[in-house]
Amino acid sequence: MIQEASMTGFLRTILIILLVWYGLKILARFFAPVLMKYVAKKAEERFGQQFGGFQNQSQQRNQQKRREGETVIDKMPERHKSSNDEVGEYIDYEEID
Repeated sequence: MIQEASMTGFLRTILIILLVWYGLKILARFFAPVLMKYVAKKAEERFGQQFGGFQNQSQQRNQQKRREGETVIDKMPERHKSSNDEVGEYIDYEEID
């Protein structure tokens, strides 16, 4: 037995598909920021668990090594810029309109 599709049934199906599609788009617009915040928060917590322990341990070791009232000065090593004489001279210029 063969059934034929009616035009009203076809239009009703298309209308339902469009309503579901636009409904999901509207819901996604409201819930996507909340979902993204939740995912970012969870990722931050995992990152903190993995690397936070190492930082706390190193801070505790440094505090144990230093005595009260001791002054520590950390200096950055001097960086020597190597110049290439083959390149030429740099000329600063202004652009005129």
